[in-house]
Amino acid sequence: MQKGMRLNDGHVAHLGLLAKKDGARRGYLSKRSADNTKWHTKWFALLQNMLFYFETDSSSRPSGLYLLEGCVCDRAPSPKPPLSAKDSLEKQHYFTVNFNHENQKSLELRTEDAKDCDEWVAAIAHASYRNLATEHEALMQKYLHLLQIVETEKTVAKQLRQQIEDGEIEIERLKAEIASLLKDHERIQASQSSAPSDDDSDIKKIKKVQSFLRGWLCRRKWKTIIQDYIRSPHADSMRKRNQVVFSMLEAEAEYVQQLHILVNNFLRPLRMAASSKKPPITHDDVSSIFLNSETIMFLHQIFYQGLKARISSWPTLVLADLFDILLPMLNIYQEFVRNHQYSLQILAHCKQNRDFDKLLKHYEAKPDCEERTLETFLTYPMFQIPRYILTLHELLAHTPHEHVERNSLDYAKSKLEELSRIMHDEVSETENIRKNLAIERMIIEGCEILLDTSQTFVRQGSLIQVPMSEKGKITRGRLGSLSLRKEGERQCFLFSKHLIICTRGSGGKLHLTKNGVISLIDCTLVEEPESTDEDAKTSGQDIDHLDFKIVVEPKDSSSFTVILVASSRQEKAAWTSDISQCVDNIRCNGLMMNAFEENSKVTVPQMIKSDASLYCDDVDIRFSKTMNSCKVLQIRYASVERLLERLTDLRFLSIDFLNTFLHSYRVFTTALVVLDKLITIYKKPISAIPARSLELLFANSQNNKLLYGEPPKSPRANRKFSSPPPLSISKSSSPSRRRKLYLPGGTPLGCPSPPEGTLWLGRAPRAQCLLQAVSWESGHGSAQGMCSSRVAPGVPVPPGTGGAPLAALGRLWALAEGAEGPLAVSGFPTDQRNGDKEFVIRRAATNRVLNVLRHWVSKHSQDFESNEELKFRVIGFLEEVIHDPELLTQERKAAANIIRTLTQEDPGDNQITLEEVVQMAEGVKAEPFENHSALEIAEQLTLLDHLVFKKIPYEEFFGQGWMKLEKNERTPYIMKNTKHFNDVSNLIASEIIRNEEINARVSAIEKWVAVADICRCLHNYNAVLEITSSLNRSAIFRLKKTWLKVSKQTKALIDKLQKLVSSEGRFKNLREALKNCDPPCVPYLGMYLTDLAFIEEGTPNYTEDGLVNFSKMRMISHIIREIRQFQQTSYKIEHQPKVTQYLLDQSSVMDEETLYEASLRIEPKLPS
Repeated sequence: MQKGMRLNDGHVAHLGLLAKKDGARRGYLSKRSADNTKWHTKWFALLQNMLFYFETDSSSRPSGLYLLEGCVCDRAPSPKPPLSAKDSLEKQHYFTVNFNHENQKSLELRTEDAKDCDEWVAAIAHASYRNLATEHEALMQKYLHLLQIVETEKTVAKQLRQQIEDGEIEIERLKAEIASLLKDHERIQASQSSAPSDDDSDIKKIKKVQSFLRGWLCRRKWKTIIQDYIRSPHADSMRKRNQVVFSMLEAEAEYVQQLHILVNNFLRPLRMAASSKKPPITHDDVSSIFLNSETIMFLHQIFYQGLKARISSWPTLVLADLFDILLPMLNIYQEFVRNHQYSLQILAHCKQNRDFDKLLKHYEAKPDCEERTLETFLTYPMFQIPRYILTLHELLAHTPHEHVERNSLDYAKSKLEELSRIMHDEVSETENIRKNLAIERMIIEGCEILLDTSQTFVRQGSLIQVPMSEKGKITRGRLGSLSLRKEGERQCFLFSKHLIICTRGSGGKLHLTKNGVISLIDCTLVEEPESTDEDAKTSGQDIDHLDFKIVVEPKDSSSFTVILVASSRQEKAAWTSDISQCVDNIRCNGLMMNAFEENSKVTVPQMIKSDASLYCDDVDIRFSKTMNSCKVLQIRYASVERLLERLTDLRFLSIDFLNTFLHSYRVFTTALVVLDKLITIYKKPISAIPARSLELLFANSQNNKLLYGEPPKSPRANRKFSSPPPLSISKSSSPSRRRKLYLPGGTPLGCPSPPEGTLWLGRAPRAQCLLQAVSWESGHGSAQGMCSSRVAPGVPVPPGTGGAPLAALGRLWALAEGAEGPLAVSGFPTDQRNGDKEFVIRRAATNRVLNVLRHWVSKHSQDFESNEELKFRVIGFLEEVIHDPELLTQERKAAANIIRTLTQEDPGDNQITLEEVVQMAEGVKAEPFENHSALEIAEQLTLLDHLVFKKIPYEEFFGQGWMKLEKNERTPYIMKNTKHFNDVSNLIASEIIRNEEINARVSAIEKWVAVADICRCLHNYNAVLEITSSLNRSAIFRLKKTWLKVSKQTKALIDKLQKLVSSEGRFKNLREALKNCDPPCVPYLGMYLTDLAFIEEGTPNYTEDGLVNFSKMRMISHIIREIRQFQQTSYKIEHQPKVTQYLLDQSSVMDEETLYEASLRIEPKLPS
């Protein structure tokens, strides 16, 4: 692409006249000045790929021109106008031209007509020839590729010609040699005709020699040809292809064996048990659990036999026809995947039967099962289709394009990918159900709410519950350490609809506390509970700013309050943010559903169906078959615009979508774009609901009954709020009616007492927390004709107010309560009624923007620490929100809380930092290994491991940066974690090897194994792997004399620990342990990096259409969320500088080669 061209004044003037006369586009535009302070109106003319601009349309010479080749022209958002120029700037339409030339500033233009702006953008985009440049670049790449192929073919042809010429020369030489031998033979026959018998024997010898030479030459020639082929790229590719096929045969044999165990060890015995006199399970339950697994087994047995037959005919290996036969039959997997969740639910239900549970444990104890559970075997078919896709991907990578199977394998891979997309949607939800069932099994009393498939797991951890009467007397416990835990410690599990609070029992079991299952729809979250001076004195600094309160007001029982204390401010922020988000989803969805529920016969699901953008694939969005917690289809692929639209859609907001978006938005957009979208929604909330839904919302003939007081026909409308948004009335000097409604959610609700003289009429206890609702001028009190009996008992009425305000109150009360009482109000104009509807949307939009910002600031604070511009823009926007006169008190308080979170420098976590540990260790002399107990080493090693682990920012988990050449720059903290792992492993091996005496080595091994076992109790699985991997190093493992003296108990413990952290089955034992443990915890980071690499390798970030692969972002986000859950909960372990100095001291650590040499010295090899 040319970067410039040489023109003289004559050329420019001539081209400018042509542009004015015959230009493709001409007209006046405003151009931003070079210093970005002013706009100048110029007359522009577009000629081919040149854009001229003149002072006026009558100017004879152009003032300048721009070469548009390769540029990008897009519409630009309007800049934030000053208050004085708001109206004038809203009429302007902006667009920018960005050039690819170095150091050339982009051209910013604007026009007053939107159509004119679009036409200019289209004309400039056409003149840029960008599509031609792209096609030219693609053709050049293809041309270079073809040139390489031609050069390769020429080289091969030249080699073959050379071989042919060498062969011809060899043949001529042999012919000449044979001719000379024949002449010699004839001469000998002529001269020695008297001795024919001797001549015959000589000729035979010569022929024998000739035959031997011919054979030797042929063998040498064939050997050369074969060796050349073996070294050729084609042969190497075929070898790899055959290896893939052999691996596929082994994997298929293993899978068939797994299905055989599932059918013969579980399915068929349970069928027989269901036919017994006292069946522990019914035939229907057996069918529901195992589905069509027996049919799947038969199918794969046939496929496996076909594979074995093809392998036996090697090297003629043809597989495509096998896949052609297999593909139509793989549709049976859809039935298995579709019902897999239900299968696990039925199995969990059946396990409540003691007889069945006992029988199932008996089956699982069989040697064939290898301690695997039935759930594990039921999950194997879920991963078979992706395994086939990866195998075909590898086969195609090593199959030449001219290969006879190429097209068939391509077709099989595309069909399998299509089937895999359907299966993947089911797998993600299955993982959530398995997590819920695992928690449900841990609770001794059981928990039926966890059997609900719509119940989504959010987070878990340890908190301290403080009784109301004893607040300030119980301090925070030493969570995560080996010391005695406090009586108030609770294991808390947060789900999308409930919060479960348990106490830890023996054997890892859990007991539900009193009121331990809390429905979030009945909750009000108070983040900063008000405390008296006496409480402050007694509590001191123990729970200062670390406690939060949940006020629960259930329908069928008395209200109660739960006070919980976190171990740090970060942990408190994480818990309150997640609880707030869950409550907001339930309540905001409930209010919007109330607004849609009684639209004639249009119910909420029908309303969603009426919006095709929520479930129909389009050019810029694709959906999966799985629904999220809001019962809306999950997004598979989408453009950035559609993702931002879903983020700000007021009808619903899935927690999973919000977490995924905030984790991964850097891949496809920027933080400033997201912030601009939130600001737009705040300023124009009506744009946050699609047009079709707005038609339903503002359909007066259908919507008036619900929004203006008539009770709903459906009882569901009465259940939308268990804790309704209360209202209060106050006088104001404003001459206009002002109606305000607060949507309850993440901001803490104050509970002000009603003003003196307020009358309470009925419906009292549920509406004690009041918010501003209506203010009007006392002049409206003259409308005394309204019947006061229409007001439901319990509404606070200020003295001196008339009947007209009661009508407004009835309208708002009906809106907040879902029209629960007979508060029909008439006599208001249509525009005022529409104002109420718009007011509901504005409150919902404000609530959404504040809660997204709150979630962003509290859980992704590093975004603002690393981006000062973003931080200042957010603060500026929130300050603007606070000064909004229309804002409710609680919304203003929520915005102030976000600003306080952004500006506070003290994170509130009193734990020592890694930098402080390293600095303190530098000034302390390291003591020998023998001076430290196993408990001290285990605790300090756990402290170090967690400090290194928690420093890793989640941005480093995207893009496989740890596998790139510039890994130290892209993922410095992951590389520090890897280095720390290797340093500790080297330290352990060096500590064992440095002992010359065998008893000292045995003692060191047993002590390190004891350290590993204590680390296991502390949930430090990273240290367990550090120690076990060092014991398996060749320098340690070969010390046979040493290992003979190690006790049997220690060896058994080593086997147990190695089995726990084994990589077999994708670390299945370690994953199970992590699911069942409570933070704090230090997992093995390599396990998660393997999962992330698998996801990154198999799926791109964008589709061929340029859509964001949001399914991939969701999978990565789930892994990051699990990692961050362990990062956020810190250990309460006291730092001991002498021990950490020993662990960090690398002065006596030996490298691998030195270790092996020292190992050979203390235990030489035995002579062979």
